[in-house]
Amino acid sequence: MTTLDFDRLRHVRAVEPASISAFVRNRVRRPLLSEAGALFIIAADHPARGALGVGSDHGAMANRYQLLERLALALSRPGVDGVLGTPDIIDDLGVLGALDGKVVVGSMNRGGLKSAVFEMDDRFTAYDIPAIVDANIDFAKLLVRINLQDAGSVSTIEATARAIDDASAAGIPIMLEPFMSEWRDGTIVNDLTTDAVVKSVAITSGLGNSSAYSWLKLPVVPNMERVMEATTMPTLLLGGDPSTRPDETYASWQAALALPGVRGLVVGRTLLYPPDGDVAAAVDTAAALVHSSTD
Repeated sequence: MTTLDFDRLRHVRAVEPASISAFVRNRVRRPLLSEAGALFIIAADHPARGALGVGSDHGAMANRYQLLERLALALSRPGVDGVLGTPDIIDDLGVLGALDGKVVVGSMNRGGLKSAVFEMDDRFTAYDIPAIVDANIDFAKLLVRINLQDAGSVSTIEATARAIDDASAAGIPIMLEPFMSEWRDGTIVNDLTTDAVVKSVAITSGLGNSSAYSWLKLPVVPNMERVMEATTMPTLLLGGDPSTRPDETYASWQAALALPGVRGLVVGRTLLYPPDGDVAAAVDTAAALVHSSTD
């Protein structure tokens, strides 16, 4: 794993907290898209929603130092364009010097904690657009789960519309991650049928005063061609949960990356905690798929 100066990170957090924002704001920046128009982002915003598990290991992401080492290693690999995280993750990576030349995506709504009775009321508790602008962050991201049987969804939908308005006014691209969701035995389950994903795209695409800066982040589902026919927005693929059959996962990504409108991939736990433990190899495989498939 990559060697990081955690002593310095702890010192800065305790003694020089006012300097933390400068590490992110003053990093070396780059264009949003690669020359080929592709984007490969490593996601790390799961912990802030209380989702620490990877496969059968329910606390895999609980060790922040190990997570940061895996993130820094992933970001050091060729073809990795950037990282998606909440302020704590982005601040840590900024102080550690891992963000230079990378696209930074700020995660916004983390209030719908995993397994909470209020999970569908996914309030905006992390970045807001003014903070993203102030930190020179390149991209905003939010989650919008739509549960037709839960009134808590409407507050998330309304807040999403206002966040899109703010992003559009600021000229900040905003990544919308929609799902049709439902309660099953006290747990929120996302409907990953093709029809449900198409419906989620239709609902989310109409939010806000302008769609000019809206992107989509969508799961790879059967008949992905139908999903991409439902939108003209630039789309990034959601890598999903870790798989015990990585070859099948990579094949599904490769097929979906070839579709019109797909601009790349956003993956977290699947690559940071691969079944064989080889983070670099998993990241390199995904990077090769993204940068060889995007039109």
